[in-house]
Amino acid sequence: MKCDKNDLLLYAVTDRHWLEGRTLKEVVKESLDGGVTFVQLREKTLEDEKFLEEARELKELCKKYNVPFVINDNVDIAIAMDADGVHVGQSDMEAGDVRAKLGPDKIIGVSAENVEQAVLAEKRGADYLGVGAVFPTGSKDDAADVSYETLKAICEAVSIPVIAIGGINEGNVSKLAGSGIVGVAVISAIYAAKDIKKATEDLKAETLRTVEAN
Repeated sequence: MKCDKNDLLLYAVTDRHWLEGRTLKEVVKESLDGGVTFVQLREKTLEDEKFLEEARELKELCKKYNVPFVINDNVDIAIAMDADGVHVGQSDMEAGDVRAKLGPDKIIGVSAENVEQAVLAEKRGADYLGVGAVFPTGSKDDAADVSYETLKAICEAVSIPVIAIGGINEGNVSKLAGSGIVGVAVISAIYAAKDIKKATEDLKAETLRTVEAN
């Protein structure tokens, strides 16, 4: 599966912190029903065996909705369960090394915080970039802040699709209009909501308006 920029409109990143007794599969299904276009499984604490089991479950679910499913950071898990791809940070692994391990047909996303990182990631085989944090966020302790100007400069410097990440919600996504992004990646804006499906629908509509204003 290759990366289509339309698949990146509303990119959901999982976080078990918000489950409140539900399963990850249940909450991801709600977000897919609401129109999420891409899913990333992000797990920092699960043991590999449990991670693999969960990843396989979510991959099957995403397949039913024809939505790409990628693994955060863990290239070996992505290979083991044949995910659609991986998303790696600057410190995880060079995009070129990931491409060599995954092969030509998988999706590779790379996090970038400046133009230099973005250009290098594209050169080394990234299919899309996740740029942030564009707003203050509680989901990542070490997220550097990326200004609107830097976000726009990154979009102009590369030919691969760029999504914004970090503290994005229905109320502030419109501030990213005109930057050149093709979509946004969110965690709590969807998964912390009481009604995940409705939160997803509302955010998707607002994101579409924002992207169309580019």
